[in-house]
Amino acid sequence: MLGETMDLQTDVGGDSLAGKFLVSTPQMPDPRFEEHLIYICAHSGEGAMGVAVNRPNGSFSLAEILRGANLTIPPEPLPPVHIGGPVDLESAFILYLSDYHAEHRLDISDTVSLTRETRVLEDIARGSGPRHYLFLLGYTGWGPGQLERELLENGWLTLPANDEIIFHLPNELKWKAAAMQYGIDIVTFGDVIGYA
Repeated sequence: MLGETMDLQTDVGGDSLAGKFLVSTPQMPDPRFEEHLIYICAHSGEGAMGVAVNRPNGSFSLAEILRGANLTIPPEPLPPVHIGGPVDLESAFILYLSDYHAEHRLDISDTVSLTRETRVLEDIARGSGPRHYLFLLGYTGWGPGQLERELLENGWLTLPANDEIIFHLPNELKWKAAAMQYGIDIVTFGDVIGYA
């Protein structure tokens, strides 16, 4: 389920949205992304990739995934399995605070990394994995220019990301909290943006 390599690229130029939040607005035309909070992991001229950080899946648990991989279930509580997006739901990702070190990873910010390395799941089973992480299935992806077009249509609000919201806030509060930290009531966002 987890692969060994990360082949994503991030444009480190000033236009990259990597390390930022996309908060879906009430104007989001795609109902699959209603009330989604996406953390952008990679963004360049080739497109963008991110993961939803507020969409837990109650259908199965991380304990079941560990059991299915013949790994021990640690005694401490495990986080829910999240659906990172509609693309490639068979692929697993671990988004984690970078105080843990994985050899094969994508460093998204100074504090957050993404990996598909199987050893990280083994470390989680042994209780020596990252202290703060999300286990995600699937991701959200955009082709060249697609995300930029969606931003022009007011479907997404782009804001600086906050590690506290990603890893410590209850999932049901993340969407509103991401916007509210900048004084934006995302529920009424469409009523105040106006159109010229």
